[in-house]
Amino acid sequence: MASDCSPPAPEASPQGPGDKLAVFWHEGMLAHDAGRGVFDSGRDPGFLDVLDQHPENADRVRNMVSILRRGPIAPFLSWHSGRPAHASELLSFHSPEYIEELVQANANGAKKFCEGTFLNPGSWGAALLAAGTTLSAVKHILDGHGNLAYALVRPPGHHAQPGRADGYCFLNNAGLAVHLALDSGRSKVAVVDIDVHYGNGSAEGFYRTDNVLTISLHMRHGSWGPSHPQSGSVDEIGEGKGLGYNLNIPLPNGSGDAGYEYAMNELVVPAIDKFQPQLLVFVVGQDSSAFDPNGRQCLTMEGYRKIGQIMRGMANQHSNGQILIVQEGGYHITYSAYCLHATLEGVLDLEAPLLDDPIAYYPEDERYTMKVVDMIKNSWKDSVPFLKDI
Repeated sequence: MASDCSPPAPEASPQGPGDKLAVFWHEGMLAHDAGRGVFDSGRDPGFLDVLDQHPENADRVRNMVSILRRGPIAPFLSWHSGRPAHASELLSFHSPEYIEELVQANANGAKKFCEGTFLNPGSWGAALLAAGTTLSAVKHILDGHGNLAYALVRPPGHHAQPGRADGYCFLNNAGLAVHLALDSGRSKVAVVDIDVHYGNGSAEGFYRTDNVLTISLHMRHGSWGPSHPQSGSVDEIGEGKGLGYNLNIPLPNGSGDAGYEYAMNELVVPAIDKFQPQLLVFVVGQDSSAFDPNGRQCLTMEGYRKIGQIMRGMANQHSNGQILIVQEGGYHITYSAYCLHATLEGVLDLEAPLLDDPIAYYPEDERYTMKVVDMIKNSWKDSVPFLKDI
């Protein structure tokens, strides 16, 4: 088991509210096009005049870029160019056989890896840029250039497992960054994933290790097929040396802002306090929002802002203010950008909101979610050795 007495993270002054967050981005990632069909299926039934653009499309990210460049948060950000990952860098997380499968699929022109996950011309280059851009973002922190970095990347990555694609994901961007942090001397890294879907790929990659704590807050969707055999249930807690270091928080549909804040404070904060990581990796997806077509969790800008504030508080306490933020899902073309803006406001610990919420109105009842969170906490006390006294 990992010790609670790891050496402190390398010295770096915690950032104040006026310090900038480094955004890493490359427009080449817009080249990935997963096509059109009935939602994410790629299928044309022949009797619809208008088909959906695949939910993981370039427009959603164009709005994320534009709101950060032209929105009120712009003065608090600095911009940095991403780069493609080298093939050798991918092997820290992925198997050589899987990387070769991706290379061959690209050479052949296109491949459907699983439901909703299409590698088309331009996709492989975009995936390499997403991975390399995330590595550049974490290196910015590791090299002491700043404490806060955001990898604004697509295709997303947290469903990609060491040996297979899944859920729109080809390469596990956050997982690659975690390995670079470990290889650079950080003895313990924690991943907190708030995308609406279980971060099964990241969990699988670190399932048998005790130097990476993976925490995923997600809606209860279970396994969705051969590409995603993991259920995201509370009892998937790691194996061997990693027993207890994969923590799942499956939340009821409609948990909302108050439910998520309760889960963060009652489950995530105590676990991070016990683990004492030297770096926090914050995996963000705006598909947990009240209006996302791919989720049902009803978060609004207020909820995302609060989660960002909580993450910043944990980073100030445990990792000298250092947080790597990695973009995942978020499929409402406009509201996802607003929720991203609010998340980064929280991470920057700004005194007051910079943007009003344009559409939030969904009523919430957090009481059931709080009961579920309390049950998860009791389960962890019984089954996770280092959390017996939380």
